[in-house]
This record gives sequence, C-alpha cells and structure tokens, in this order.
Amino acid sequence: MRKLAFTLSLLAAAPVLAHQGADQNQIAQPALASGAIRHAPLGVMGDHVHNTGEWMFSYRYMRMEMDGNLDGSDSISPAEITGTMMNPGPYMVAPLKMTMEMHMLGAMYAPSDTLTLMAMLPLLNKSMDLRSRMGAEFTTETDGVGDVSLAALLSVYQAADKSAGVHLNLGVSLPTGSIDERDDTPAMANAKLPYGMQLGSGTYDLKPGVTYQAYSAQYNWGAQALATLRSGENDNDYRLGNRYELSAWLARSWSSALSGGLRIKHSSWADIHGADPDLNPMMVPTADTRAQGGERSELLISANYLFRAGALKNHRLALEYGVPIYQELDGPQMEMQDSLTLGWQYAL
Repeated sequence: MRKLAFTLSLLAAAPVLAHQGADQNQIAQPALASGAIRHAPLGVMGDHVHNTGEWMFSYRYMRMEMDGNLDGSDSISPAEITGTMMNPGPYMVAPLKMTMEMHMLGAMYAPSDTLTLMAMLPLLNKSMDLRSRMGAEFTTETDGVGDVSLAALLSVYQAADKSAGVHLNLGVSLPTGSIDERDDTPAMANAKLPYGMQLGSGTYDLKPGVTYQAYSAQYNWGAQALATLRSGENDNDYRLGNRYELSAWLARSWSSALSGGLRIKHSSWADIHGADPDLNPMMVPTADTRAQGGERSELLISANYLFRAGALKNHRLALEYGVPIYQELDGPQMEMQDSLTLGWQYAL
C-alpha cells in the first residue's frame, strides 16, 4: 500500500512538473494544442470550464462488469461464502456476477469565463446473478432514475496563454434515486434488495473536488481529486460510506480531430453506517454493512474524436476502457472485471 500511495502521489505531481517544463520550452514551442486534445479522457467528469455564454450537452453510456468475490485481495469462492446444509458458511446466498449500466444525460452552461454550471441525470440498470446454499441460481434486477447531480466549476487559476488552469468542482447529489427497490427471490416474493442494488443513496451528498489541466502543442495532462461526502441518515436508517477518487492522465494528439490517452484512477470508499431494518446481513454479503468498503486502482485507455467541419462540427465522440490493477475489499465483496464508457458531446 505504501508503494501504491507513493506511485499515486508521483502521478498527481507529474502534471505540475510537466507544465513547468512546458513553460521553459514556451519560446521553442509556442503553439498550444487545439481540437480533440483540449478534452480530458471521457471518464473525467467536469474536466474544464467553458467560455461565457457557451452551452454543452452530453450523453454517456457506462457499463461495469463484476465477476467473483474478494475478501481483502484474495479470491473467495461461492462455496466458501454459503457453505453447505451440513456445514453452513457465513451467508445463505453468494453473489456470482453483476452488471451495472448507466445512461448519463448532462448539460453545462457558462454564465462567465470563470463559472460553469453543470447538471447530470443518471438512468440506471443493475442485474445480479446469485446462488443459494441449496444450489439454486437466480437473478435480481433494478432500473430507474439515480441521484441527480448539480455542480459549479469555479476557475481559480488560468495561465495567461491558457496553457494551464485549475478549477474547483463544487457539487451536490440529490436523493432522487430509489432506496426501496424490490424483486422476487427464492426465499421471498417482492423482497427488499441489498444496498448495492438500490438506485440512490437516500441522502443529500456533497461532492467537492479540484481539477488541474495543462496543454502543450501535442499533449494534454492533468489530475483531479474528487470526494463524495454523505450527510445524515436516509429514510431507511443508514448512510453510505464516503468515497474518494484521485485521477491522473496523459493524452496525445494524433491530429486536430483525434487524440488518445492513458489514465490511472484510485478510489476508496467506506463501509455503510447504520442498517436497513428490512435487510438480513446474514442472507448475502451485499446486505452486510461490514462488507461494503474498499479501495481499487484502475488503468484506463481513452480516445476522443472531434468533428471539425460539416454538419457535425463541434460534435465529439469518445470512449474509455479500464481494468483494475489493484483491489483490496472488505469482503466478501464483488470483484470488478472491467469498465467501458462511450460518450457524445456537443458544444455551442
């Protein structure tokens, strides 16, 4: 863990050092990047402020696959989770596989050069395959609106030549997503589903952060730190754990229309406080508040394509694909396999 933390700190510092180097070479290479390279990887939310009066509309499709379970960093089999009727394990049901999909609709507007307002509406679909101690396999599903996010991006620094900038991400998440989702299981019809299958947090959550981004003629690099801070308890007597994320990226321009990049992201999140009285923590690990926290590092590859002319001018298509390179989970907890984000943006 010390090595991981040291590596992440170097990644976070790298953009600043790189920008210092870019300043020293400004005379030899005065031109700044333009086109697709002006955008960070698609998975970086709220990566830049806009010019006064500018609008941007966006759509993102995000998909994450989970398969298997970890206890700490060690794999644990479904049989170890449930045991048998003659030799019971700690839980009666084991999660096998989970797919989470999100359609994110977004809008941004800049009333000034230093302030950009942002709103995001998520539409979620979650599906989980499970196996009982008796060997019966079944699937539960939920879908609907998630928690709406509102944010202000406040510029606090911009280089005179616009080669670098820092802005604050000041957001709040509204409890618009359901925390009372139900589905049929072998044990009960219309059963309350565990925490990870719900659509929202049930609380008003603060989402502070800071973003640094810089450019040279061919490169875009930056770092972003974000947090999700929960407030109070929801109507079901619990509060999700706080979440923290740190990203650093480097992207290269291949043409004015096309760029590609690499990003590393580290996330950590805490266990749940309180408990939903309708959930039995001995039924399945996803209903156990002590098996919800953890941390994960991911390596992601991205591409941006910006239409520069014609009917689709200023439309941007982008993708980002990631895999975990480190996971340490309060377990048993489902293990992430990969993630994919596809997106469209249009600025006017």
